[in-house]
Amino acid sequence: MSSELIFLLGFLLFIGLLLAFDLGLLSKKTENISLKQAGVMSFAVVALAMVFYFFLLTYGHLIHGIGNIAELKSVILKHHQPVKVIDSDFQSSLDLYNQNLGLEFLTGYVVEYALSVDNIFVIMLIFTSFNVVQKNYHRVLFWGILGAIAMRFAFIFLGAALITKFEWILYVFGAFLIFTGVKMFIDRNKEETIDTHHHPVVKFANKYFKVHNHFVGDKFWVVINGVRKITPLLLVLVIVEFTDLIFAVDSIPAIFSVTKDPYIVFFSNIFAIIGLRSMFFLLAGVIDKLRYLKIGLAALLTFIGLKMILHSQMDALGFKTTHSLLIIIVILGSSIVASLLNPVKIKDRKLKYDPGDEDRRY
Repeated sequence: MSSELIFLLGFLLFIGLLLAFDLGLLSKKTENISLKQAGVMSFAVVALAMVFYFFLLTYGHLIHGIGNIAELKSVILKHHQPVKVIDSDFQSSLDLYNQNLGLEFLTGYVVEYALSVDNIFVIMLIFTSFNVVQKNYHRVLFWGILGAIAMRFAFIFLGAALITKFEWILYVFGAFLIFTGVKMFIDRNKEETIDTHHHPVVKFANKYFKVHNHFVGDKFWVVINGVRKITPLLLVLVIVEFTDLIFAVDSIPAIFSVTKDPYIVFFSNIFAIIGLRSMFFLLAGVIDKLRYLKIGLAALLTFIGLKMILHSQMDALGFKTTHSLLIIIVILGSSIVASLLNPVKIKDRKLKYDPGDEDRRY
């Protein structure tokens, strides 16, 4: 078994234990997550990501099992990493490699975490459109995260294989990110809506499955008169997964602009995803203060797209991962500070639950 596979399995086991702890212990303590709890949870998840970052600074070479100068050169060449190898000093070269690996992880993590905010806005819209009671948010988001991890794994390693075989695909990714960024800027003030009766997932489910007419607590399926039926809550979960799939098309190419190492792309993605649930509850309390965040995200996507298209020219100019991280922080920081200095109250779209809504047909 290769060192890469061992490291990956160990990482997945760690994430699995973390999610099991969440499901088995934390979710039983409370049905509704308060702003204070969300803040503590967000801090804990970010702290874990920072611990992993410092681990990579010292032991990042363990991911690929680098044991000598030849293996180090091979990995650097394979993943196009801007690290200069000192032939006569393996340890110093290894230290430089680990520092770059840690920086790539940190930059990718910041990018993915920032882009997750737009995903959260859409998830909020899904919950309110389908009249999901707040106590069921946690359950949907938890299982949504599990599905997202599986999808990101497939997307990332498939994307890495495509980039390795067809390097020109980076230009396609870059153009798509620029298009997405421009479109996000143009549509930043557009009121988003979801047609719950004509959504593709709802129409597909009604055509091929037995769908119960209303919610039944936190159940995803029920048995009625001996017939097993899915509930609207399961439809909401599938729609959330479908939404994440769409957002993955943006976020994964964005991180490949930072690093070509699929393991670093995957690790940064997963740490951001496991923080999505707590960030959802945290942003629910301050959403009216994020006036310019959409503009910041649009600028971020456009910058990353340009970086992917002009990567050869930027490398020739000595543009490094550190510069990318600084620009990303400036873009996001500026949009957040501007939003806090000039907040605009928007219509509160938090659900006011009416039991009669459970009789809505889907």
